[in-house]
Amino acid sequence: MATGLYDFSEQRVLVVGASRAGIGAAIADGFADAGATVTITGKEEQPIQSYLGRYAYRQLDVADEEAVRTLAAETAGLDILVNCAGMADRDTEWTHAGFKRVIDVNLVGMFNLANAFRPHLARSRGAVVAIASMYSLMGSPFVPAYGASKAALAQLVQTLAIAWAADGIRVNAIAPGFIVTEQTTRARADAVHYNRVLDRTPMARWGEPGDLVGPALFLASDHARFVTGILMPVDGGLTANL
Repeated sequence: MATGLYDFSEQRVLVVGASRAGIGAAIADGFADAGATVTITGKEEQPIQSYLGRYAYRQLDVADEEAVRTLAAETAGLDILVNCAGMADRDTEWTHAGFKRVIDVNLVGMFNLANAFRPHLARSRGAVVAIASMYSLMGSPFVPAYGASKAALAQLVQTLAIAWAADGIRVNAIAPGFIVTEQTTRARADAVHYNRVLDRTPMARWGEPGDLVGPALFLASDHARFVTGILMPVDGGLTANL
């Protein structure tokens, strides 16, 4: 049963990229706490131990168009699609193969999901929430493919919002700042980098996955029924301080 500000009872939610502790898992928990029926996906055969049996789970590589289409065909109905699938790889992104793989996951993966699940969302007049990045708004010398893909993702969200408005589908994105996740473990181990982030962030801390839950629920809810095509920074003020 839902409690609090948001009520997603009888809403069907798919959170893509939620198999490990991080942003996707936190958002999945947020929707479930608000009463939704949640399905999660991940690239692994099974989610982490603490998530086994908590939600329906499907293994999925979002860059595999046929796999995404199969999942959509096997999904009876959907009200909310949240795409948290993403990757960055400092070691390979300056190579052709590494660059292409990141683009395929972060950008083409979103395109695959959008195309496959559009009919479901049109029937329910549903909502899409994509996880972009602060690098949608600024550059990075370390992850060129990640930055390029997230900037393009923000533009794709705008395009989908315009194209799908007549179907009653709202499409928005969240741009997290520096968040404490498995993906940022290496960056946080660099004391100079860690403290530089604190210095650049007006709220003087790294974000937590739970900081993304409220924004995601808001954008998917009727409270945001006239909101579409936006990129919402959730970064402690970092991009306002550029």
